[in-house]
Amino acid sequence: MTNLRLPIADFRNPTLETRNFKKTPPAGGDQFRFSNFDFRLRQSAIGNRKPAISGRAGRWLRRVLIAVFLVLVCVGSVFYWRPLWVIDEATRAWLRMAGVRSEYVQLGSYRIHYLVGGRGRTLVLVHGLGGNAQNWAALIPPLMRHGYRVYAIDLLGYGGSDRPDVDYSIALQAEVLNQFFESQHLSLADVGGWSMGGWVALKFTLAHSERVRRLFLADSAGIYFQLPFSPALFHPATVEQAEQLLTWLTPQAALIPRFVARDLIRKMGPTGWVVDRAMRSMLTGADLLDGKLEAIAAPVFIIWGREDRLIPLHCGEEMHGEMPHSVLAIFDGCGHLAPVECEDRVLPEILRFLG
Repeated sequence: MTNLRLPIADFRNPTLETRNFKKTPPAGGDQFRFSNFDFRLRQSAIGNRKPAISGRAGRWLRRVLIAVFLVLVCVGSVFYWRPLWVIDEATRAWLRMAGVRSEYVQLGSYRIHYLVGGRGRTLVLVHGLGGNAQNWAALIPPLMRHGYRVYAIDLLGYGGSDRPDVDYSIALQAEVLNQFFESQHLSLADVGGWSMGGWVALKFTLAHSERVRRLFLADSAGIYFQLPFSPALFHPATVEQAEQLLTWLTPQAALIPRFVARDLIRKMGPTGWVVDRAMRSMLTGADLLDGKLEAIAAPVFIIWGREDRLIPLHCGEEMHGEMPHSVLAIFDGCGHLAPVECEDRVLPEILRFLG
């Protein structure tokens, strides 16, 4: 086991660590005998038409400019009041253009939404608390281009999946992931988990090691640490609370406009009670993995943003210490959102690890 700082060594050894005018002749009473005068008259007539042509073009241009201005005002207003909705819709359209499909599957009594695209080796991605499959949007198309069939699941209670009256424990989500594997006939896959999704992926790997070829974790939860904030932070009710949450998620929070923080409250509203219930379950400690991770034999790549305030770096170091075939990669200048904040550095290392 080695604690590694980038650049990372060869991952193939599992123990190592982007429009004619038609001329009209004059009326009969207006004929002239002198051809030169007739010529000048005709030239004058043609010349006198130019202002009329220019007037039509000017009116047309003004109408176009007014229409463009009104469209821009409408788009700007929508973006100001619903910036995250605009971003989400643009992301969905981009993913569709990249060949990613939005699908549903029935797992027992639960209807689960997921994204899928690509051909090749299977990779299953699991999002974090309060998130959804689209959180992986920046990584999915490039992973597809590198020969992976990528599945990104909306965990139970999140995104487009059902929100039943259950405890939303890590154990339940790991079983949902197992049933998803069965529904897609996935006997063996690479798995990636981010934050709470890393915890779910670890729990799944411990229970179904035969189904996991390689595992990568991004700023993963799963082992005990003292929570330095109130759990209510994950369900903000005011703009100030939303801004506070952003400061825990990213060191770039000061660059995020206040109207985005305001819209975050709206976006998280439908799943707020799910997040609260999941947090209550996690805080019981029933699904903590301290002392259990050494049983994971699959190669593990642990990604951590050095500036992560939400889940401190020492958690990644402890996980690395427990897993015999793990590599820890620490990315300077990144926070809890390292896979998107530092995609240009994180993605190449993920691809290298997966081989």
